[in-house]
Amino acid sequence: MTNREELRHDWTKEDLLAIYNKPLLQLVYEAAGIHRAWHKADEIQLSTLLSVKTGGCPEDCSYCGQAARYHTDIKVQDLLPKETVLAHAKKAKENGSSRFCMAAAWREVRDNRDFDSIIEMVKGVNKLGLEVCCTLGMLTENQAKRLKEAGLYAYNHNLDTSAEYYEKIISTRKFDNRINTINNVRKAGITVCSGGIIGLGESKEDRISMLLTLANMEKHPESVPINALARVKGTPLQNNPKADIWDMVRMVATARIAMPDTMIRLSAGRMDMTEPEQAWCFMAGANSIFSGERETLLVTPNPGISEDLQMLQNLGLKLL
Repeated sequence: MTNREELRHDWTKEDLLAIYNKPLLQLVYEAAGIHRAWHKADEIQLSTLLSVKTGGCPEDCSYCGQAARYHTDIKVQDLLPKETVLAHAKKAKENGSSRFCMAAAWREVRDNRDFDSIIEMVKGVNKLGLEVCCTLGMLTENQAKRLKEAGLYAYNHNLDTSAEYYEKIISTRKFDNRINTINNVRKAGITVCSGGIIGLGESKEDRISMLLTLANMEKHPESVPINALARVKGTPLQNNPKADIWDMVRMVATARIAMPDTMIRLSAGRMDMTEPEQAWCFMAGANSIFSGERETLLVTPNPGISEDLQMLQNLGLKLL
């Protein structure tokens, strides 16, 4: 963990494209070196993601099976009781997770009893000694403040894709709405988790544009999830081709080089990745994976915890 250089926030699109387009082995070698300068290369953070309120969302995100307007097999579930959520959090900690994220399929947070319940959940998970994260949709400055006071460590609000491609994927909110929520999270002193999805039909330039937005923020997000599209039957993107593994590796490596201090999280889509393919992503700088109970990540298939622990053992990696 030596040879650190000062973080950059003045990247150009040409800079990042040049990195992304390097010969693959050279790119991974460079990213691996930077990863080792800033992080312990044999450590992976295990994070657990729980859907505390599922389905019925009014948004039209083309990839999401929780949108009410699409005909999927996902069952709508009201907000879980606090006791149920805390039981899941305790089990996650026993399984080796150090971060617990609660997701609600809302367009935005409303100041009502449900949000009051989320506040109590955050307090409870925080007392367990876990990094507590939420992803609840758009958030006002005051709501972010309440979450911070309750002990929230991180807030996830993905950009999903570039500003230029965004309207082809979502029409019910603007790209700037996402930036505003991230700014509100920052003002409250909560760490930021924000990344994107590969395989939406976007171009290479769109992927780089999304990374550019993150890498040139005044403070880099502490976490950047790199997701492969989980093709949910009944959504407009159900027939998209599987995200190419080398595109995933290039995204992980480019994110690692541009944002050395950030946790790069290998997130959705791992079910379609082999163990060697995931190993390439770890070599390129990914240092976190998400687990979900019942072998799901929110509402899509995900490797089970025992399978993940075996993979980490096979690769000589240990939990952070």
